[in-house]
Amino acid sequence: MDMKRFGFWASTGLFALAMGAGGAADLSGSLDEAMVQLGMPLYLATILGTWKLLGVVALLAPGFARIKEWAYAGFFFNLSGAAASHILAGHGLGAAVPPLVLLAVGAASYALRDESRAVFPVGELAAA
Repeated sequence: MDMKRFGFWASTGLFALAMGAGGAADLSGSLDEAMVQLGMPLYLATILGTWKLLGVVALLAPGFARIKEWAYAGFFFNLSGAAASHILAGHGLGAAVPPLVLLAVGAASYALRDESRAVFPVGELAAA
């Protein structure tokens, strides 16, 4: 296995594990107190948890390149929104670091994906 493929599966596995655990935590209600502290309605955790789990399935399932693109986009919006929410709620930059680190892992997964898994190969995006 070459290094790019190893890097893809390592980052994708870690990312999928973290997002899957986050989705399960959202659905279990264990993050309800955090949602209240951020000023979010509790039903949002159910929506986000469901989307996270569906996104993980999309990333790991073979084929469905366009759905994978949407999953990566959804994770970007979720994680960047989480970081912004912590900052805007007054929790400080330290609380924004975990979602930003996870976002970097997801970005590595996206950048290292095989061309067969991409609707828009990274090389095409750089040339545009």
